[in-house]
Amino acid sequence: MDEFDRRILAALQRDATLPIAKLAEEAGLSPTPCWRRVQKLEQAGIIRKRVALLDRQKLDVGITVFIAVRTSQHNAAWLERFRRAVSDIPEILDIYRMSGEIDYLLRAVVPDIQTYDALYQRLIERIELNDVTSMFAMEEMKSTTEIPLNYAGR
Repeated sequence: MDEFDRRILAALQRDATLPIAKLAEEAGLSPTPCWRRVQKLEQAGIIRKRVALLDRQKLDVGITVFIAVRTSQHNAAWLERFRRAVSDIPEILDIYRMSGEIDYLLRAVVPDIQTYDALYQRLIERIELNDVTSMFAMEEMKSTTEIPLNYAGR
């Protein structure tokens, strides 16, 4: 990973629809070497996919809820059941296994409290949980998909 790769990645994080000529210009390369680098970054799995970022408010899922889950079961079989229980719920965007007092932290988006309650009911029907705490975001102060690149290739 060198400075050219970091420039390519930074530009793609800002706009994945950039034509190769514009991307090459931003990276300081000619189009063919730039295209080859993009291909290598994709093959290496550094570029996992290219997506469109949607406006949650305009799609009526403007409420973000963080769901803190605690369980009394800490074994591989339960973890796999939990993974299956939450993986196909479309409102849940992120799932993290945590250290500390909370075992799992989920981030979900919903249009209203009633929809969250229905999500909660689906969740507790699918798997036994020891404790569930919901925290609703009052304000989104920063949200980005851009990964810091200053550590890449150290």
